Formats: sequence, C-alpha cells, structure tokens
Amino acid sequence: MSHDRRLSLPESEMTWRFSRSSGAGGQHVNTTDTRVELIWSLADTAALSPAQKELAATRLGNRLVDGLITIVSSQYRSQHRNREDARVRLEELVGQAIVPDRPRRPTRPSRSSQRRRLDAKKRRGSLKEGRSGTWE
Repeated sequence: MSHDRRLSLPESEMTWRFSRSSGAGGQHVNTTDTRVELIWSLADTAALSPAQKELAATRLGNRLVDGLITIVSSQYRSQHRNREDARVRLEELVGQAIVPDRPRRPTRPSRSSQRRRLDAKKRRGSLKEGRSGTWE
C-alpha cells in the first residue's frame, strides 16, 4: 500500500452508535446526538488478508476489545463530520498497522568502531587492574 492512498474499509462492516456530546455547542448539545462511536471487527473483516489481520492484531493488541476496535469522535458539532472523522481515523489506524516491516539488512561493525571498543576495554581493564594491590 502506498503512502498517498488511504486504506478503504467497507461501510457495511462498521457499526455506529450515537450519543449526546459534551462541550461547546450551547443548547444544540442538549438536543442532538453528535457524539459518534464507530465499532469495527478486525476478525470479521473481508477487506484484509489473513496475514494482514494477524499483523494488525499483534500491533493493535492494546486497542482491541473482544476483537473489536472502537473509535470515538465528538470533536465537531455535526454528527456527519464526527462520522467522517471517526472513519478516517479508523482507516489510518488500520492502514498503519498493516504496513509490513522492512527486512533488516545485516551489517558489520566498522574497523574503527571495533578498535574503539577494544581500546575502551583495555583502558577499563587497566583502571581496574590498578585498584588491586596492597595498601602501604
């Protein structure tokens, strides 16, 4: 998946819950259900391959509750904007979780870094060697 294209999850797999939001909005807040809770099941999705599901499950382990991811949005005064915000956040979260790890390219320590390490060990050894001895 490229960085410029966002993962798109089907709307049919999303469950929405709405409630009254707190915060600014005056009397409007008391009458409309603008707070949005988006619930999405990682285990039941058809949008990801089994390998992607496994990767997402390990990376999002702390966000999963019974295999479900819940995103809450109450940032905006309109339910529509909160729905869109929650959806975007879910897609970004899952999208980042399924990016495969880059394989590690094995490297060797440089000659100078090996020399520095051995010199430091010699210095430390001679310092400790100087501690042993008799007090007169």
